[in-house]
Amino acid sequence: MSNKWYTVGKLANTHGLRGEVKVLPSTDFPEERFAVGNKLSLQDEQSGRQVEVEIASVREQKGMFVLKLKGFNDINEVEKYKGWLLKISEAEQGELDEGEYYYHQIIGCKAVTEDGEELGAISEILSPGANHVWVVDLNKPKGKQLLLPVIDEVILDVDVANKLVKVHLLEGLM
Repeated sequence: MSNKWYTVGKLANTHGLRGEVKVLPSTDFPEERFAVGNKLSLQDEQSGRQVEVEIASVREQKGMFVLKLKGFNDINEVEKYKGWLLKISEAEQGELDEGEYYYHQIIGCKAVTEDGEELGAISEILSPGANHVWVVDLNKPKGKQLLLPVIDEVILDVDVANKLVKVHLLEGLM
């Protein structure tokens, strides 16, 4: 069993007095990840501590998810976990369809043009609306970023194994 963990959300705050927590999702599958009965790992990046939790109830509220964790019935029991990350193990990741990728597979990939010019590395994934946007930290000019809409006209090929993404720069992207 692999010990790789992937973040699916962050415990942003407590909610009410009965031990509910507000979670900021960082997954494309929040309904799946935060389903009742699912077991997740609460992890503190600083101390390395982790606590296994099970979801007792869930509801969506203003882009956040309000979770009730089994066995936590009071605000004082969950307060100390504010800022901790909710993670799943590599084994719990589902199989994706062709052309779908996990964030961790894309971040760090080099973006190159169809002519082979290296643009820079993908550092972040944004979800502003209709499609995701991959943020490339450009090699030149340094400090600048390129925003690549994840659409077929722009993203030509994704080679996860070699951490390489071939792109077509539409007019106005640079």
